[in-house]
Amino acid sequence: MALFDLDHTLLPIDSDYSWGEFTQQIGWTDPVEFKRRNDAFYAHYLAGTLDVHDYVRFAVEALRTRGAEAYREAHARFMQQWIAPRLRQAALDLVRGHQQRGDLVAIVTATNELVTRPIAAAFDVPELIAVELERDASGWITGEIAGVPSMRDGKVVRVTQWLAERGLDWLDVESTFYSDSTNDLPLLEQVDHPVATNPDPRLRAIALERGWRILDLFDRE
Repeated sequence: MALFDLDHTLLPIDSDYSWGEFTQQIGWTDPVEFKRRNDAFYAHYLAGTLDVHDYVRFAVEALRTRGAEAYREAHARFMQQWIAPRLRQAALDLVRGHQQRGDLVAIVTATNELVTRPIAAAFDVPELIAVELERDASGWITGEIAGVPSMRDGKVVRVTQWLAERGLDWLDVESTFYSDSTNDLPLLEQVDHPVATNPDPRLRAIALERGWRILDLFDRE
């Protein structure tokens, strides 16, 4: 089993933060106030102190109020303008190599499903474990998280649930996880083969201390 974090691991950018910048560009959010709050949330994420529920309410508010059709049109532009130019061949080849060996492959990300599902499709990975969003009676998002958010310890919980749905547990698989961030230490410590990928300075230091593999696919943006 090969598990991949997304932001700064397979992508050189943070897709959630970049989506926020994109919504500013297309006039969905106030550029000054949104940037101030987006930057503050991102600083908390980097520090490992983010309240993911508060962040998701903030991050999806523009989507929630505009509806599904506006989301689809806007995200297609986001994919074309922001994501496609940043699909690095080294990352695509890494994922494809595991798939060709017959590994069970999934992307495990703390970014919400609406931002990341089309990105996972661009990597040709159908198995996405992301922050799932609660839906109302019409089927559109409420702004709340559904279930356990796939962040920090929640990534271990969600992967454990995902394995159980396939009649598996951790002892049944030889597992590898690629990540850039100390936020992912719980899952890195859970798997058989942790790989610090484009690691931030704190994770690089931990990987060196523990003898974990370090993989630098590309420079972070």
